[in-house]
Amino acid sequence: MKITFFSSKQYDHEFFEKQNQNRFSLQFLEVPLQASTAVLAKGADAVCIFVNDNANAELLEMLKGVGMKILALRCSGFNQVDVNAAKKLSIPVVRVPAYSPYAVAEHTVSLMMTLNRKTHKAYNRVREGNFSIAGLTGFDMYGKTVGLIGLGKIGLCTAKILAGFGCKLLGYDLFPSEEAKHAGVNFVDLDHLIAHADIISMHCPLTPENYHFINEASIANMKTGVMIINTSRGKLVDTNALTEGLKSRKIGFVGLDVYEEEADLFFEDLSNEIIDDEVFMRLITFPNVLITSHQAFLTVEALTNIADTTLNNVEAYLQRGEILNGV
Repeated sequence: MKITFFSSKQYDHEFFEKQNQNRFSLQFLEVPLQASTAVLAKGADAVCIFVNDNANAELLEMLKGVGMKILALRCSGFNQVDVNAAKKLSIPVVRVPAYSPYAVAEHTVSLMMTLNRKTHKAYNRVREGNFSIAGLTGFDMYGKTVGLIGLGKIGLCTAKILAGFGCKLLGYDLFPSEEAKHAGVNFVDLDHLIAHADIISMHCPLTPENYHFINEASIANMKTGVMIINTSRGKLVDTNALTEGLKSRKIGFVGLDVYEEEADLFFEDLSNEIIDDEVFMRLITFPNVLITSHQAFLTVEALTNIADTTLNNVEAYLQRGEILNGV
């Protein structure tokens, strides 16, 4: 049995080979899944893709045509897959619903703290022999109101960390959980959260209903100086509206691990290239913006769980016809 991986990196090789234990023949391709590369999966029983591979109807047909029996996502989100087309083609789609909520939650809080206490700027200053602390003033997290949009596993872990700081927690979720309430989350409607939070952090999947739900109108209703954190999906945020909010000083801080047009940027070394994305380049000029390139998941524990769950998903279907963690 063979699995072909698209958009693979060295850490994929390392962790999948370690967890594979000779169960499958693994083919790692650095190229993304697209019309010109789908043929490279010929002979593979399973195809494994990542967050920025676009499995649209055309590509799913092409993959089925070269012998693919199951599409495996080595991530939790599945907005990059045309699920309806997959069903029509009888292609099972499986994912990794929970690889390590701690990894993403901890990265989320690290973005908050770095923006707040400006440790990235202090680090650069000291390396240059500049020991001035002017302009590095932060604020106490204690007593601040944090609005968490999405209280699944990652949102809940984030809430528990922030509760330890003594933050007041507001939450919005379509299915409020008793565990989140027990952790100190006060569930409110979305408008209330947006209007009252000092920090807004997103922990929800991307759906047609919440596309660009952080936009000009919602930003106008936020507190002046609000901090916005997004470690979920880039298209939850209208980047142009975000930029305008920064320019007007309505938004005080922005921390992003995702970006709505990240497919052309993230996971690659473009240090010697001219980046054509003017919106992104404008965004990184702001001194109160911190962007990481979709690395919140990148811990040893998370990568081990991703590899293990993905391989088990594929094995269950190919050997027993069982669909685990189906979309």
